[in-house]
Amino acid sequence: MIIIFIHQNFPAQYRHLARHFADRPGNQVFFITQPNENAMRAVTKVSYKPDRVNGRVCHPFAVDFDDAIRTGLSAADACRALKAKGVRPDIIVGHSGWGELLFVKDVYPDVPLLSYFEFFYHADGVDVGFDPEFESIFDNPARLRTKNAVNFLSFDACDWGHTPTRWQQSLYPPEMRQRISAIHEGVDTEIVRPSPTAWLKLARASTVLGRKDEVVTYVSRNLEPYRGFHVFMRALPIIQRRRPRAHTIIVGGDGVSYGYPSLPGTTYRERMLQEVGRSIDLDRVHFLGQVPYDVYLNILQVSSVHVYLTYPFVLSWSFVESLAAGCVTVGSATPPVLDVLQDRVNGLAVDFFSPEEIADRVDEVLDHPNRMQAIRERARETAVSHFRLQRLLVRWEALIDDIVHERPPEIAS
Repeated sequence: MIIIFIHQNFPAQYRHLARHFADRPGNQVFFITQPNENAMRAVTKVSYKPDRVNGRVCHPFAVDFDDAIRTGLSAADACRALKAKGVRPDIIVGHSGWGELLFVKDVYPDVPLLSYFEFFYHADGVDVGFDPEFESIFDNPARLRTKNAVNFLSFDACDWGHTPTRWQQSLYPPEMRQRISAIHEGVDTEIVRPSPTAWLKLARASTVLGRKDEVVTYVSRNLEPYRGFHVFMRALPIIQRRRPRAHTIIVGGDGVSYGYPSLPGTTYRERMLQEVGRSIDLDRVHFLGQVPYDVYLNILQVSSVHVYLTYPFVLSWSFVESLAAGCVTVGSATPPVLDVLQDRVNGLAVDFFSPEEIADRVDEVLDHPNRMQAIRERARETAVSHFRLQRLLVRWEALIDDIVHERPPEIAS
């Protein structure tokens, strides 16, 4: 089988799937992406650079759409270059969000196209307006309608779609949901697993933390409101006052993945430290920035209680990985989290906006480590039952085989 994957940030969500098919004898795997240094054995990477124009004269709401068109045309040119070399794939799989798939069918009209539909924008009831403290970059319904144009055009251009969770699937209009399978990318639960002997050495004062210590963890790609960083920081003074021995490990960069950036010349980390810094013992708060994957897993394995907060938005891999690592996860009672987390079964649910409730649950976990062991075990069971990579690769193979052979695929997860 010949497969072309398309995603602007190789290998992204297709890391496991591309490796799986590349390792199968007889397969050829190509990956169309924007330039980066990542590589994968037996995968031929094909880079493209979108045509960007400064000083465009168009309506502000059309800027993202213009970018999508330019990205789509460049990705199509990369497909055209492969076709000129005699590459005719059996299927093309890619992310629809940035316009990369808009014109693929113009190059390969007879090749089935499986598109990743990650998020459908809503003017209310989802992320927009959820947090009154921070204005949304999509506060104008008209802009959101324009933002969804790429969703609609990409859907029209594909044969089938996929999305990671049922909740994300539910955001799409009914007529689109009928051609979008809910199937997660999967977590390698053989690698992401509990370790009773785990320990972590921190550079500051050569601090060594293990499973017998009180370790509160928080992880996000970037420290920002969409992932509840501001609320977590407001919970820290309460947590530290109650737990004088607890250390807090915070993983995440100072950039912005979603929403508005912080005020000019500042980061959200700096803003929150200005707000609560005098109320916390910074010797027991460890900001590690973005860390290598093995260090990140080690952090989850030493965690006594893990806090995961999010707006109603796409679910982070880190949440699923915290379950796989056997963490007691205190998660926000928002729809993407409650899609997986059952309160007091495989985790603890809290009000996103309540620092006091977050501190209460952290306190409860640290007060009763033995009682929480059952939750740790069920968290791990949830990850293995629903997100185990090997199980999901079988489903991915079936989905791709159905599309290649023009059979109606399974829709729900």
